[in-house]
Amino acid sequence: MIFVASGQSQVAGPEGIPHLDKIVHTGVFGLLATLVIRVFYSFAARIRSAVLTVVIVSGYGVFDEFRQSFTPGRSVEIADWVADTAGAVVAASLYAFVPAWRSLLEARPARRGARGSASDARSSGAVAEARR
Repeated sequence: MIFVASGQSQVAGPEGIPHLDKIVHTGVFGLLATLVIRVFYSFAARIRSAVLTVVIVSGYGVFDEFRQSFTPGRSVEIADWVADTAGAVVAASLYAFVPAWRSLLEARPARRGARGSASDARSSGAVAEARR
C-alpha cells in the first residue's frame, strides 16, 4: 500500500486539514511498525525488538522519500520521514512496553457460527446446567 501510494503523482485526500499528510504518515508507518515488531518480538529482548523495528521502518521511510524524488509532482520532505519515524517509535513502544496493548492485538477473535464441535456441546450443556 505504501509503495503504490508513494509512486502516485497525486494522492487523494480531503483539502483544508492542516498537516493531514503528517498524521497519515504517522498512522500508516505506525501500522507498518506494528506488523514488523510482531515478526521480531521477543519478550526477553523487548528493547532490541523495538529498536530493530524502528530502524527497519524508519529506513523504509527514507527509501520511500528518496523514491518520491523520482515521481513527477511529488517532493522529498524531511518532515514526512520524521512523521514516519514517530509513528514507528510510538507503535513499537506500545507493543513492547504496554502489555494491555499487546494483549489486545494478540487476542484471538471468538469463533462465530461453528456448530457441532465438542466444545459447543460442552458449553451449551454448561449453559443449560446454569439455567436450572
